[in-house]
Amino acid sequence: MDSNADLGAYGQRLAEDYLMANGFDIINRNFRCQSGEIDIIARDGEYIVFIEVKYRRSLSCGYPREAVGYYKQRHIRRTARYYIMYKQLSNQDFRFDVLEITDLTGNPMITLIENAF
Repeated sequence: MDSNADLGAYGQRLAEDYLMANGFDIINRNFRCQSGEIDIIARDGEYIVFIEVKYRRSLSCGYPREAVGYYKQRHIRRTARYYIMYKQLSNQDFRFDVLEITDLTGNPMITLIENAF
């Protein structure tokens, strides 16, 4: 895994496996529109969950969750609003989660941060 794309795809697979093992139903992967992209859209019970996946092999730039700052959150919210309108889901409950993967030693550690923003 040399390229960022390879690492991203690997992190996405880890995230999806983790979510499905924990009862989430994956609805969409890498949903894109003019406003931005959402890594994973899933159902968790009564919630539609917009999930940002962050994968890091080093903490030299901080924890992965720290990369989901104000501007990234704003793009995700805008994209989620579009998705909600496009799919006519305004009567649903929603939340925004961050799924953080740190792989410092070849043994990935996954942390799901519910209601992250």
